[in-house]
Amino acid sequence: MNILDELEWRGLIADCTDKDELVKRLGSAPLVLYCGFDPTADSLHVGNLVPLLALRRFQTFGHHPIAVAGGATGSIGDPSGKTAERQLLTKQVLDANIAFVKEQLRRLLDFETKTNPARLVDNATWTEPVSYLEFLRDIGKYFSVNQMVAKESVRARMEDREAGISYTEFSYMLLQAFDFYHLRKEYNCELQIGGSDQWGNITAGIDLCRKKLGAPVFGLTLPLITNADGSKFGKSVAGAIWVDPKKTSVYRFYQFWIRTDDRDVIRYLKYFTFLTREEIAALEQQHTTKPEARDAHKALARAMTDLVHGPNATAEAIRASEILFGGELAGISEATFNDIVGEVPTKEIGKDKLEGAGSPLVELIVHAGLCPSKGQARKDIEGGGVYVNNVRETSFQRAITANDLLFGKHLLLRKGKRNYVVLTAQAS
Repeated sequence: MNILDELEWRGLIADCTDKDELVKRLGSAPLVLYCGFDPTADSLHVGNLVPLLALRRFQTFGHHPIAVAGGATGSIGDPSGKTAERQLLTKQVLDANIAFVKEQLRRLLDFETKTNPARLVDNATWTEPVSYLEFLRDIGKYFSVNQMVAKESVRARMEDREAGISYTEFSYMLLQAFDFYHLRKEYNCELQIGGSDQWGNITAGIDLCRKKLGAPVFGLTLPLITNADGSKFGKSVAGAIWVDPKKTSVYRFYQFWIRTDDRDVIRYLKYFTFLTREEIAALEQQHTTKPEARDAHKALARAMTDLVHGPNATAEAIRASEILFGGELAGISEATFNDIVGEVPTKEIGKDKLEGAGSPLVELIVHAGLCPSKGQARKDIEGGGVYVNNVRETSFQRAITANDLLFGKHLLLRKGKRNYVVLTAQAS
Protein backbone atom coordinates (compact mmCIF):
# COMPACT_ATOMS: atom_id res chain seq x y z
CA MET A 1 0.00 0.00 0.00
CA ASN A 2 1.40 3.43 -0.94
CA ILE A 3 1.11 6.52 1.24
CA LEU A 4 -1.91 7.92 -0.64
CA ASP A 5 -3.78 4.62 -0.25
CA GLU A 6 -2.95 4.75 3.45
CA LEU A 7 -4.23 8.32 3.78
CA GLU A 8 -7.35 7.50 1.75
CA TRP A 9 -8.19 4.54 3.97
CA ARG A 10 -7.78 6.69 7.05
CA GLY A 11 -10.08 9.36 5.62
CA LEU A 12 -7.24 11.89 5.60
CA ILE A 13 -7.51 13.31 2.09
CA ALA A 14 -9.77 16.30 1.59
CA ASP A 15 -8.34 17.63 -1.70
CA CYS A 16 -5.36 16.94 -3.92
CA THR A 17 -3.93 18.64 -6.99
CA ASP A 18 -3.09 16.42 -9.98
CA LYS A 19 -3.67 13.26 -7.96
CA ASP A 20 -2.77 10.85 -10.75
CA GLU A 21 0.51 12.66 -11.36
CA LEU A 22 1.24 12.73 -7.63
CA VAL A 23 0.65 8.97 -7.43
CA LYS A 24 3.20 8.48 -10.21
CA ARG A 25 5.69 10.81 -8.56
CA LEU A 26 5.37 9.12 -5.17
CA GLY A 27 5.87 5.75 -6.80
CA SER A 28 9.06 6.74 -8.62
CA ALA A 29 11.26 7.94 -5.72
CA PRO A 30 11.05 9.56 -2.28
CA LEU A 31 10.08 13.22 -2.37
CA VAL A 32 10.45 16.20 -0.05
CA LEU A 33 7.24 17.61 1.43
CA TYR A 34 6.42 20.26 3.99
CA CYS A 35 3.76 21.42 6.38
CA GLY A 36 3.80 24.81 8.05
CA PHE A 37 2.61 25.83 11.47
CA ASP A 38 2.43 29.31 12.91
CA PRO A 39 3.74 29.36 16.51
CA THR A 40 0.88 31.40 17.93
CA ALA A 41 1.26 29.67 21.32
CA ASP A 42 4.08 28.11 23.33
CA SER A 43 2.66 24.64 22.73
CA LEU A 44 0.98 22.60 20.04
CA HIS A 45 -2.60 21.54 20.73
CA VAL A 46 -4.37 18.39 19.57
CA GLY A 47 -5.87 20.28 16.63
CA ASN A 48 -2.34 20.65 15.21
CA LEU A 49 -1.72 16.92 15.25
CA VAL A 50 -3.42 15.74 12.06
CA PRO A 51 -1.12 17.55 9.57
CA LEU A 52 2.01 17.03 11.68
CA LEU A 53 1.26 13.33 12.07
CA ALA A 54 0.65 13.21 8.31
CA LEU A 55 4.28 14.34 7.91
CA ARG A 56 5.27 11.38 10.05
CA ARG A 57 3.15 9.03 7.95
CA PHE A 58 4.98 10.21 4.83
CA GLN A 59 8.28 9.76 6.67
CA THR A 60 7.46 6.14 7.54
CA PHE A 61 6.90 5.56 3.81
CA GLY A 62 10.43 6.83 3.09
CA HIS A 63 9.74 10.46 2.16
CA HIS A 64 11.53 13.55 3.52
CA PRO A 65 9.41 15.80 5.77
CA ILE A 66 10.04 19.45 6.57
CA ALA A 67 8.19 21.20 9.40
CA VAL A 68 8.17 24.94 8.73
CA ALA A 69 7.84 27.17 11.78
CA GLY A 70 6.19 30.45 10.89
CA GLY A 71 8.55 33.00 12.38
CA ALA A 72 7.52 35.28 9.47
CA THR A 73 3.96 34.19 8.71
CA GLY A 74 3.18 33.94 12.42
CA SER A 75 3.98 37.60 12.85
CA ILE A 76 1.24 38.44 10.32
CA GLY A 77 -1.59 36.01 11.06
CA ASP A 78 -3.43 33.66 8.73
CA PRO A 79 -7.00 34.83 8.00
CA SER A 80 -8.07 31.29 7.05
CA GLY A 81 -10.96 30.16 9.20
CA LYS A 82 -10.86 33.33 11.28
CA THR A 83 -13.63 35.89 11.62
CA ALA A 84 -11.44 38.63 13.09
CA GLU A 85 -7.86 39.86 13.01
CA ARG A 86 -5.34 37.91 15.04
CA GLN A 87 -3.41 39.53 17.86
CA LEU A 88 0.05 40.38 16.49
CA LEU A 89 2.93 38.70 18.34
CA THR A 90 6.40 40.12 18.88
CA LYS A 91 9.51 38.45 17.50
CA GLN A 92 10.60 37.58 21.04
CA VAL A 93 7.34 35.76 21.72
CA LEU A 94 7.43 33.95 18.38
CA ASP A 95 11.04 32.83 18.93
CA ALA A 96 10.19 31.53 22.40
CA ASN A 97 7.13 29.69 21.06
CA ILE A 98 9.19 28.06 18.31
CA ALA A 99 11.76 26.87 20.86
CA PHE A 100 9.04 25.19 22.95
CA VAL A 101 7.29 23.60 19.98
CA LYS A 102 10.56 22.33 18.52
CA GLU A 103 10.96 20.00 21.50
CA GLN A 104 7.41 18.72 21.10
CA LEU A 105 8.02 17.95 17.43
CA ARG A 106 10.78 15.54 18.42
CA ARG A 107 8.12 13.15 19.67
CA LEU A 108 6.15 13.41 16.45
CA LEU A 109 8.92 13.28 13.83
CA ASP A 110 12.22 11.42 13.56
CA PHE A 111 15.08 13.92 13.28
CA GLU A 112 17.80 11.31 13.92
CA THR A 113 17.31 8.65 11.25
CA LYS A 114 20.13 8.43 8.72
CA THR A 115 17.93 7.73 5.69
CA ASN A 116 15.26 10.46 5.67
CA PRO A 117 15.58 12.68 8.75
CA ALA A 118 12.92 15.33 9.34
CA ARG A 119 13.95 18.99 9.19
CA LEU A 120 12.65 21.96 11.14
CA VAL A 121 13.13 25.34 9.50
CA ASP A 122 11.90 28.86 10.26
CA ASN A 123 10.51 30.89 7.37
CA ALA A 124 11.81 34.07 8.97
CA THR A 125 15.31 33.04 7.87
CA TRP A 126 14.50 33.55 4.18
CA THR A 127 11.75 36.18 4.50
CA GLU A 128 13.38 38.78 6.75
CA PRO A 129 16.37 39.48 4.42
CA VAL A 130 14.01 40.41 1.57
CA SER A 131 13.08 44.10 1.44
CA TYR A 132 9.51 45.24 0.91
CA LEU A 133 10.29 46.59 -2.55
CA GLU A 134 12.05 43.36 -3.53
CA PHE A 135 9.08 41.32 -2.36
CA LEU A 136 6.60 43.43 -4.33
CA ARG A 137 8.75 43.29 -7.44
CA ASP A 138 9.87 39.65 -7.34
CA ILE A 139 6.81 38.00 -5.77
CA GLY A 140 3.85 40.37 -5.74
CA LYS A 141 3.78 40.87 -9.50
CA TYR A 142 2.91 37.20 -10.00
CA PHE A 143 -0.40 37.53 -8.14
CA SER A 144 -3.66 38.90 -9.44
CA VAL A 145 -5.70 40.76 -6.85
CA ASN A 146 -8.80 39.38 -8.57
CA GLN A 147 -7.64 35.83 -7.87
CA MET A 148 -6.65 36.64 -4.30
CA VAL A 149 -10.05 38.16 -3.55
CA ALA A 150 -11.71 35.03 -4.94
CA LYS A 151 -9.99 32.81 -2.33
CA GLU A 152 -12.45 31.59 0.28
CA SER A 153 -10.36 32.73 3.26
CA VAL A 154 -10.30 36.29 1.91
CA ARG A 155 -13.79 36.46 0.46
CA ALA A 156 -15.44 35.36 3.71
CA ARG A 157 -13.74 38.17 5.60
CA MET A 158 -14.48 40.78 2.94
CA GLU A 159 -18.17 39.91 3.05
CA ASP A 160 -18.20 40.78 6.75
CA ARG A 161 -18.37 44.55 6.47
CA GLU A 162 -17.88 45.07 10.18
CA ALA A 163 -14.77 42.92 10.62
CA GLY A 164 -13.29 43.13 7.13
CA ILE A 165 -9.69 42.16 6.50
CA SER A 166 -6.55 44.24 6.86
CA TYR A 167 -3.94 44.59 4.14
CA THR A 168 -1.61 42.73 6.52
CA GLU A 169 -3.68 39.56 6.64
CA PHE A 170 -4.65 39.94 2.98
CA SER A 171 -0.92 39.62 2.21
CA TYR A 172 -0.54 36.37 4.18
CA MET A 173 -1.21 34.27 1.09
CA LEU A 174 1.82 35.77 -0.66
CA LEU A 175 4.10 34.95 2.25
CA GLN A 176 3.00 31.32 2.35
CA ALA A 177 3.39 31.06 -1.43
CA PHE A 178 6.90 32.47 -1.02
CA ASP A 179 7.64 29.64 1.44
CA PHE A 180 6.71 26.99 -1.14
CA TYR A 181 8.78 28.76 -3.80
CA HIS A 182 11.83 28.97 -1.52
CA LEU A 183 11.55 25.34 -0.39
CA ARG A 184 11.15 24.13 -3.98
CA LYS A 185 14.20 26.10 -5.05
CA GLU A 186 16.47 25.32 -2.08
CA TYR A 187 15.28 21.87 -0.90
CA ASN A 188 13.61 20.46 -4.02
CA CYS A 189 10.36 20.32 -2.04
CA GLU A 190 7.55 19.10 -4.29
CA LEU A 191 4.53 18.75 -1.99
CA GLN A 192 2.81 20.96 0.56
CA ILE A 193 0.22 19.50 2.96
CA GLY A 194 -2.12 21.25 5.36
CA GLY A 195 -5.66 21.48 6.65
CA SER A 196 -8.47 21.99 4.15
CA ASP A 197 -8.66 25.66 5.16
CA GLN A 198 -5.18 26.04 3.61
CA TRP A 199 -6.26 25.12 0.07
CA GLY A 200 -6.17 28.71 -1.21
CA ASN A 201 -2.73 29.35 0.29
CA ILE A 202 -1.37 26.07 -1.07
CA THR A 203 -2.63 26.62 -4.62
CA ALA A 204 -1.17 30.15 -4.55
CA GLY A 205 2.23 28.60 -3.82
CA ILE A 206 1.78 26.07 -6.61
CA ASP A 207 1.05 28.91 -9.07
CA LEU A 208 4.13 30.84 -7.93
CA CYS A 209 6.43 27.81 -8.33
CA ARG A 210 5.06 27.20 -11.82
CA LYS A 211 5.39 30.85 -12.91
CA LYS A 212 8.83 31.58 -11.41
CA LEU A 213 10.52 28.19 -11.62
CA GLY A 214 8.57 26.33 -14.26
CA ALA A 215 8.59 23.50 -11.72
CA PRO A 216 5.75 21.06 -11.03
CA VAL A 217 4.66 20.89 -7.39
CA PHE A 218 1.66 19.40 -5.63
CA GLY A 219 -0.77 20.23 -2.87
CA LEU A 220 -2.71 17.92 -0.56
CA THR A 221 -5.14 18.95 2.14
CA LEU A 222 -6.41 17.01 5.12
CA PRO A 223 -9.92 17.35 6.54
CA LEU A 224 -10.60 19.74 9.38
CA ILE A 225 -11.72 17.56 12.26
CA THR A 226 -15.12 18.07 13.86
CA ASN A 227 -16.87 15.97 16.46
CA ALA A 228 -19.95 13.92 15.59
CA ASP A 229 -22.16 16.57 17.20
CA GLY A 230 -20.68 19.23 14.91
CA SER A 231 -18.60 20.91 17.63
CA LYS A 232 -14.97 21.89 17.11
CA PHE A 233 -12.44 19.16 17.80
CA GLY A 234 -9.76 19.69 20.44
CA LYS A 235 -11.75 21.61 23.03
CA SER A 236 -12.88 20.58 26.49
CA VAL A 237 -14.86 22.34 29.18
CA ALA A 238 -11.55 23.75 30.45
CA GLY A 239 -10.49 24.95 26.98
CA ALA A 240 -7.96 23.73 24.41
CA ILE A 241 -6.19 20.40 24.92
CA TRP A 242 -2.47 21.17 24.78
CA VAL A 243 0.51 18.90 24.15
CA ASP A 244 2.52 20.60 26.91
CA PRO A 245 1.79 18.77 30.22
CA LYS A 246 2.14 22.08 32.08
CA LYS A 247 -0.86 23.41 30.17
CA THR A 248 -2.87 20.18 29.99
CA SER A 249 -1.84 17.50 32.47
CA VAL A 250 -1.16 13.99 31.20
CA TYR A 251 -4.21 12.77 33.15
CA ARG A 252 -6.52 15.30 31.47
CA PHE A 253 -4.91 14.59 28.10
CA TYR A 254 -5.66 10.87 28.55
CA GLN A 255 -9.18 11.66 29.73
CA PHE A 256 -9.83 13.81 26.66
CA TRP A 257 -9.29 10.78 24.41
CA ILE A 258 -11.01 8.25 26.67
CA ARG A 259 -14.14 10.43 26.63
CA THR A 260 -14.37 10.47 22.84
CA ASP A 261 -17.93 10.17 21.59
CA ASP A 262 -18.78 6.58 20.62
CA ARG A 263 -19.61 7.84 17.12
CA ASP A 264 -16.10 9.29 16.68
CA VAL A 265 -13.78 6.75 18.26
CA ILE A 266 -13.06 4.55 15.20
CA ARG A 267 -12.64 7.63 13.03
CA TYR A 268 -10.13 9.09 15.50
CA LEU A 269 -8.21 5.81 15.69
CA LYS A 270 -7.68 6.18 11.94
CA TYR A 271 -6.94 9.91 12.02
CA PHE A 272 -4.52 10.04 14.92
CA THR A 273 -2.94 6.67 15.68
CA PHE A 274 -0.46 4.48 13.86
CA LEU A 275 -2.39 1.31 14.59
CA THR A 276 -2.66 -0.95 11.54
CA ARG A 277 -5.76 -1.57 9.46
CA GLU A 278 -6.09 -5.01 11.07
CA GLU A 279 -5.76 -3.65 14.62
CA ILE A 280 -8.37 -0.96 14.02
CA ALA A 281 -10.73 -3.44 12.34
CA ALA A 282 -10.50 -5.67 15.42
CA LEU A 283 -11.23 -2.72 17.71
CA GLU A 284 -14.17 -1.71 15.53
CA GLN A 285 -15.61 -5.21 15.86
CA GLN A 286 -15.18 -5.11 19.64
CA HIS A 287 -16.74 -1.65 19.76
CA THR A 288 -19.77 -2.89 17.79
CA THR A 289 -20.34 -6.07 19.78
CA LYS A 290 -19.44 -4.84 23.27
CA PRO A 291 -19.36 -1.02 23.37
CA GLU A 292 -19.58 -0.90 27.17
CA ALA A 293 -16.06 -2.40 27.43
CA ARG A 294 -14.72 0.75 25.72
CA ASP A 295 -11.78 -1.14 24.25
CA ALA A 296 -11.52 1.25 21.30
CA HIS A 297 -11.54 4.29 23.60
CA LYS A 298 -8.80 2.79 25.78
CA ALA A 299 -6.68 1.95 22.73
CA LEU A 300 -7.09 5.50 21.40
CA ALA A 301 -6.20 7.14 24.72
CA ARG A 302 -3.23 4.84 25.28
CA ALA A 303 -1.84 5.30 21.77
CA MET A 304 -2.11 9.09 21.83
CA THR A 305 -0.71 9.49 25.35
CA ASP A 306 2.17 7.14 24.52
CA LEU A 307 2.92 9.14 21.40
CA VAL A 308 2.88 12.57 23.03
CA HIS A 309 4.01 11.87 26.59
CA GLY A 310 5.63 8.43 26.59
CA PRO A 311 4.64 5.04 28.10
CA ASN A 312 5.59 5.90 31.69
CA ALA A 313 3.32 8.94 31.73
CA THR A 314 0.56 6.87 30.12
CA ALA A 315 0.85 4.24 32.85
CA GLU A 316 0.36 6.88 35.55
CA ALA A 317 -2.59 8.40 33.71
CA ILE A 318 -4.22 4.97 33.48
CA ARG A 319 -3.64 4.36 37.18
CA ALA A 320 -5.11 7.74 38.00
CA SER A 321 -8.17 6.96 35.88
CA GLU A 322 -8.63 3.69 37.71
CA ILE A 323 -8.71 5.44 41.07
CA LEU A 324 -12.25 6.62 40.38
CA PHE A 325 -13.13 2.97 39.77
CA GLY A 326 -11.68 1.81 43.08
CA GLY A 327 -8.02 1.47 42.10
CA GLU A 328 -5.19 1.67 44.63
CA LEU A 329 -3.78 5.06 45.57
CA ALA A 330 -0.29 3.85 46.49
CA GLY A 331 2.43 5.57 44.48
CA ILE A 332 0.23 8.11 42.72
CA SER A 333 1.80 11.57 42.48
CA GLU A 334 0.27 14.58 44.19
CA ALA A 335 -0.03 16.44 40.86
CA THR A 336 -2.01 13.57 39.35
CA PHE A 337 -4.20 13.25 42.43
CA ASN A 338 -4.95 16.97 42.23
CA ASP A 339 -6.29 16.38 38.72
CA ILE A 340 -8.56 13.67 40.10
CA VAL A 341 -9.82 16.08 42.76
CA GLY A 342 -11.16 18.24 39.96
CA GLU A 343 -13.31 15.34 38.74
CA VAL A 344 -15.32 14.81 41.96
CA PRO A 345 -17.17 16.98 44.49
CA THR A 346 -14.98 18.50 47.20
CA LYS A 347 -15.69 19.89 50.63
CA GLU A 348 -13.47 21.53 53.18
CA ILE A 349 -12.90 20.48 56.75
CA GLY A 350 -10.92 22.17 59.49
CA LYS A 351 -7.56 20.44 59.96
CA ASP A 352 -7.91 20.90 63.72
CA LYS A 353 -10.85 18.44 63.70
CA LEU A 354 -8.48 15.69 62.63
CA GLU A 355 -5.84 16.32 65.27
CA GLY A 356 -5.39 14.05 68.28
CA ALA A 357 -8.13 11.41 68.36
CA GLY A 358 -9.59 12.82 65.14
CA SER A 359 -13.23 12.83 64.01
CA PRO A 360 -15.65 9.87 63.78
CA LEU A 361 -15.96 8.56 60.22
CA VAL A 362 -19.76 8.62 60.48
CA GLU A 363 -19.66 12.39 61.04
CA LEU A 364 -17.35 12.95 58.09
CA ILE A 365 -19.59 10.92 55.80
CA VAL A 366 -22.54 13.12 56.74
CA HIS A 367 -20.39 16.25 56.39
CA ALA A 368 -19.38 15.07 52.90
CA GLY A 369 -23.03 14.68 51.94
CA LEU A 370 -22.71 10.97 51.24
CA CYS A 371 -25.32 10.09 53.88
CA PRO A 372 -28.22 12.11 55.33
CA SER A 373 -27.64 11.00 58.94
CA LYS A 374 -25.12 9.33 61.23
CA GLY A 375 -27.53 6.38 61.60
CA GLN A 376 -27.55 5.80 57.84
CA ALA A 377 -23.78 6.25 57.72
CA ARG A 378 -23.38 3.56 60.37
CA LYS A 379 -25.57 1.14 58.39
CA ASP A 380 -23.62 1.81 55.20
CA ILE A 381 -20.28 1.26 56.95
CA GLU A 382 -21.40 -2.00 58.56
CA GLY A 383 -22.80 -3.10 55.20
CA GLY A 384 -19.38 -2.71 53.59
CA GLY A 385 -20.37 0.15 51.31
CA VAL A 386 -17.99 2.85 52.56
CA TYR A 387 -14.37 3.33 51.49
CA VAL A 388 -11.65 5.56 52.91
CA ASN A 389 -8.94 6.31 50.33
CA ASN A 390 -10.38 3.41 48.30
CA VAL A 391 -10.00 0.92 51.16
CA ARG A 392 -13.24 -0.60 52.50
CA GLU A 393 -13.99 0.34 56.10
CA THR A 394 -16.44 -1.82 58.10
CA SER A 395 -16.01 -0.38 61.61
CA PHE A 396 -18.50 2.39 62.37
CA GLN A 397 -16.27 3.33 65.34
CA ARG A 398 -13.41 4.26 63.04
CA ALA A 399 -12.00 7.74 63.61
CA ILE A 400 -10.16 9.70 60.94
CA THR A 401 -6.98 11.54 61.91
CA ALA A 402 -4.43 13.71 60.13
CA ASN A 403 -2.43 10.52 59.48
CA ASP A 404 -5.15 9.43 57.04
CA LEU A 405 -4.73 12.49 54.83
CA LEU A 406 -3.21 12.00 51.40
CA PHE A 407 -0.30 14.38 50.86
CA GLY A 408 -1.24 15.89 54.22
CA LYS A 409 -4.33 17.50 52.64
CA HIS A 410 -6.96 15.20 51.20
CA LEU A 411 -9.28 12.38 52.22
CA LEU A 412 -11.01 10.41 49.48
CA LEU A 413 -14.37 9.07 50.65
CA ARG A 414 -16.54 6.75 48.59
CA LYS A 415 -19.98 5.27 49.10
CA GLY A 416 -20.91 2.43 46.81
CA LYS A 417 -19.25 2.15 43.43
CA ARG A 418 -19.29 5.71 42.11
CA ASN A 419 -20.20 8.25 44.81
CA TYR A 420 -16.96 10.07 45.63
CA VAL A 421 -16.23 13.15 47.70
CA VAL A 422 -12.82 14.61 48.52
CA LEU A 423 -12.49 16.29 51.91
CA THR A 424 -9.71 18.87 51.90
CA ALA A 425 -8.25 19.85 55.27
CA GLN A 426 -7.82 23.59 55.80
CA ALA A 427 -5.93 25.28 58.60
CA SER A 428 -8.22 27.04 61.05
